[in-house]
Amino acid sequence: MAQQERAKRTRQVILEAAGIVFDECGYEAATISQILARAEVTRGALYFHFSSKEDLARGVLDMAVTTDGVLPQQFKLQELADTSLLLAHRMPREPLLRAALRLSVDQRARKLFGTKWPEWITVGAELLTEAKARGELLSHVDPYETSRFLVGAWTGVQLIAEEVPHTRGDALVHEISLMYQMLLPNIAVPAVLARLDVAPDRPLRLFEAVRPDEGGEGDPAGA
Repeated sequence: MAQQERAKRTRQVILEAAGIVFDECGYEAATISQILARAEVTRGALYFHFSSKEDLARGVLDMAVTTDGVLPQQFKLQELADTSLLLAHRMPREPLLRAALRLSVDQRARKLFGTKWPEWITVGAELLTEAKARGELLSHVDPYETSRFLVGAWTGVQLIAEEVPHTRGDALVHEISLMYQMLLPNIAVPAVLARLDVAPDRPLRLFEAVRPDEGGEGDPAGA
């Protein structure tokens, strides 16, 4: 059992190192040697878990679809917004998530192993389908089309926030908060809309609910 736990920890260390290198260098320029140096493991240990750089990239992408920190809420629309806001908060702090996005927008990498956007669309569509069944959505709203739009909008906002100077410290969270402020009036029934919270400080409050001893500064995934 202890050996299995060590193997899991080693695999996670390698993935995190790969995430840092892919994030800093991109897929094409990243090398196994750089990842080994960052992870401080032997080549044998790396190849025990991953057969190639492509396999490492797939492992990084597999970590991308996460709802860690999202708590059950009265409204499914709130859970949807929380998922987006928490991801926005974590993205600048977690190289694995940043690397997954960089791999997704890299044309060469995308041809090799695709993206996780379809899975994110499914996550959103399922929440929106439940929301519609509960009467939270306006009658014209299509859950799948709305989720597809949200995934594309979130990705675009992240790319812009990364490149365009912003006066706020947590720029991406503020931009995603603004995105929801613009979107929700077009999909939520008024009675639900009035009770949704998409304020920029919501991710910190969610972290405090998950890990109160950490004052909201920790990562709900424990990364």
